[in-house]
Amino acid sequence: MYNSIRTFSFLFGYLPFSLKDLRNMQKQKDLLSTAEYDQLVHQQPKKWANGILKRTKSTFTVKGLDLLPEGPVLFVSNHEGNFDIPALIAHIPKPFSFMSKIEVKKLPIIRDWMEAMNCVFIDRTDRRSAMRSITDMISTLQAGHSMIIFPEGTRSKKNGVQEFKSGFTRIAKGAEVPIVPIAIVGTSDIMENNNNKIKAAHVEIHVLEAIPVEHIKELSSKQLIETVQNVITQKVNEIHLERTQMRK
Repeated sequence: MYNSIRTFSFLFGYLPFSLKDLRNMQKQKDLLSTAEYDQLVHQQPKKWANGILKRTKSTFTVKGLDLLPEGPVLFVSNHEGNFDIPALIAHIPKPFSFMSKIEVKKLPIIRDWMEAMNCVFIDRTDRRSAMRSITDMISTLQAGHSMIIFPEGTRSKKNGVQEFKSGFTRIAKGAEVPIVPIAIVGTSDIMENNNNKIKAAHVEIHVLEAIPVEHIKELSSKQLIETVQNVITQKVNEIHLERTQMRK
């Protein structure tokens, strides 16, 4: 219970004190390149994410950072729990934005930071909004910003990688950027698997080999879904098998 109080207090208590920093950063936008500005904006979300994760007392193993290519990419990750985003913000050095429910725009300060990070908002009750969000993500990537998408569409809570939806293939093909698959395991052990109480867990993040633009163009959407889902599922299964063997 103590971990939960500490974590959620920091989750909502930190951001109001960061608003001044955001305003100062925005004044520098026209003076910096896209990559430089993204790195600058990413500093505070990274501190926020690290602060949250520190209070859960969780540990992390991160592999494959040397595989990150230069320039904007579309990260594609399995979606295990609510702590996926903080874990990835804290441990992936390349700044990225993501898609969020439109309801988040009602939350001041959080909304401001997400807009500064170039996040895309979607109304899941409106089909036209879903189509527009794909167009917005393509535009964001073409402008030089990396993004992440969770094509399962819902948290697996460690019940295996669920079937990938096709939206990410249209985004990658339309933006003509590499896809960087990510396998993440252990985030649901921080909260979802504990009746939503915060507990320490060990999380593994594996950045996998990027799929280059040339290869993406050659594959049909169906082939691309299978390729990305298979490589992520294989790594997730390997991690679970290693953990099972270590417990024996």
